[in-house]
Amino acid sequence: MEATGWIAAVIAACAVGLSKGGLAMVATLAVPVLSLTMSPVQAAGLLLPVYIVSDMGGLLAFRRVFDRSVLARALPGAAAGVALGWATAHVVPEWGVTLLVGVIGLVFAVNALIRPDLASEPRPADYARGSLWGGLAGYTSFVSHSGAPPWQVYAQPLRLSPLGFAGTTTWFFAIVNLLKLPPYIALGQISLASMRVAMLLMPAALISVWVGLRIVRILPQKLFYTLITWGLLAISLRLIWQALAG
Repeated sequence: MEATGWIAAVIAACAVGLSKGGLAMVATLAVPVLSLTMSPVQAAGLLLPVYIVSDMGGLLAFRRVFDRSVLARALPGAAAGVALGWATAHVVPEWGVTLLVGVIGLVFAVNALIRPDLASEPRPADYARGSLWGGLAGYTSFVSHSGAPPWQVYAQPLRLSPLGFAGTTTWFFAIVNLLKLPPYIALGQISLASMRVAMLLMPAALISVWVGLRIVRILPQKLFYTLITWGLLAISLRLIWQALAG
């Protein structure tokens, strides 16, 4: 890769690491940033090993801080979403998925900002919502590592503590990323060349996991949810623009 490609790759790896430290929305920037220097399909394949290694750091940090009931309601749908993404990999245009993710995230973020009192009321986890949003998160994660907006639509109204939200999110996407690995290899999105580049990016990602964890630990709960809502809004607008720009 050229120098600009390496700069974009390091920034993307840091975004992945920060997300595994608890700042989940930051990961949505990784593929768009790297796509400035290569195709989105190549970017997704290159980053998946970085995601998986960063997941290990995140799982170690959040090994006791996650909600099993939330995961149990979302993971079956997520597995189905990954399978659907594999089955339709050569049929559905990536820009269409990107636009869908952006619109969903935008509607949710605007609603949360307009009606903050409603958004602050905890909602119990249930299988219907978990299956729906978990499935959409699995599908969009498979296509472009952009599963965070659908996941947040499901998880944010549960009003977990910042560490509980971060830990549950980390566990969810760690499992989803492992499910994505065999299809990515089968589709040829991971090669020896991309693995060599990914290995060079892993130290930056792991350091960023620690940085993200430190940030999450000091944020008050209200500020935490306000920041991730505004982050969702900004990223959703970025995804919509990216999709419409082709």
